[in-house]
Amino acid sequence: MGRYDFDVIHDRRNTDCIKWDFGMEQKGRDDLLPLWVADMDFRLPEEVLAEVTERVRHGIFGYTNIGEDYRNIVRDWFRRRHGFTMEGTDIVVTPGVVYAIGVAIRAFTEPGDAVLVQQPVYYPFMQMIKKNGRKVVNNQLLYRDGRFEIDFADFEKKIIENNVKLFLLCSPHNPVGRVWAREELMRLAEICQRHDVYVFSDEIHADFVYPGYRHTSFFTLGETYRKKLILGTSPSKTFNMAGLQLSNIIIPDPDTRLAFRKENSVTGYSLPNVIGMTAAMAAYRNGEPWLEELLEYLQGNLSYLRDFLRDNLPQIKLIEPEGTYLVWLDFSKVADNHKELETLLMDRAKLWLDPGIIFGRETNLFERINIACPRSILEEAMRRLYEAIDDITIALS
Repeated sequence: MGRYDFDVIHDRRNTDCIKWDFGMEQKGRDDLLPLWVADMDFRLPEEVLAEVTERVRHGIFGYTNIGEDYRNIVRDWFRRRHGFTMEGTDIVVTPGVVYAIGVAIRAFTEPGDAVLVQQPVYYPFMQMIKKNGRKVVNNQLLYRDGRFEIDFADFEKKIIENNVKLFLLCSPHNPVGRVWAREELMRLAEICQRHDVYVFSDEIHADFVYPGYRHTSFFTLGETYRKKLILGTSPSKTFNMAGLQLSNIIIPDPDTRLAFRKENSVTGYSLPNVIGMTAAMAAYRNGEPWLEELLEYLQGNLSYLRDFLRDNLPQIKLIEPEGTYLVWLDFSKVADNHKELETLLMDRAKLWLDPGIIFGRETNLFERINIACPRSILEEAMRRLYEAIDDITIALS
């Protein structure tokens, strides 16, 4: 038994929580078990909360900025956990990684320019490209033998044909769960350098990697590939603090960083959330033991899900994740179209997962499930799913 109990269910209803409150309002019902949006149903450890509480008790929340202590704590985390050391000045604080993607799109492309993604991928990528008046170009990931791979020939072809200016990389990949190998990243880096393409590497899930795999940060590929690199990081996923609105965007090249800062200044954002700063520092300084136990717990949840589907619902294929707490499920042997699938999940099983179609049209019979919850919630979700599919089987027999 570890120091931290992840089996405890914390009631998040009536906390203005998107996952449990506003989401239900959006769907117009309150009978759904939500395992959709990528946040966790776990509290931070007291070691972190104590520092946040102490800052709150100080009682003054005026304009605040990050100092050398903050930069050193962030630098030390990435040195320890991911094997690279940045300069403190490389860090640009923003309210979030998606916000930073919007800044990068405006800073390094012009209206009408092409921005490359690899679907199925985190849907705000496409939203930010379109909302900023740019063109989405897709390098579709190849689904082979239950695993997603990069089509490198198509990747370079799409860049050339569309004169792509910016590539949005998801690493580790959400939702397919790939932790890209160094060799794969090097091939992407070489192609982008050859065609003068900026790379925004969204590495927000970097701290969630399963045994047998290792996250390779784009930063570590070599100095030559950092000239046009914008690296998106945040404690928001690792420590479940997205509501504190703070991300660390790492930009090694001074000219690239200056262009990003210039565009960022246009938005009027300049100073970070003081509580977000405090929580980030406390988490990076004192939260590592909690994170290590959390990773073990998530492995247990994944094992439970894998075994349950194998033994009870073999027609649902689990795409084995190498990283993230988001699991990609193939329902193509269960439903004929995404509307039928959504009816099964929401109306029969009373489950709210993320439909595959929002990540790309090619994966309209997939669903993304968030396993960062107490085991009993995941067990209830599987019970509902099993009974819903069993009812359909009985009705058709």
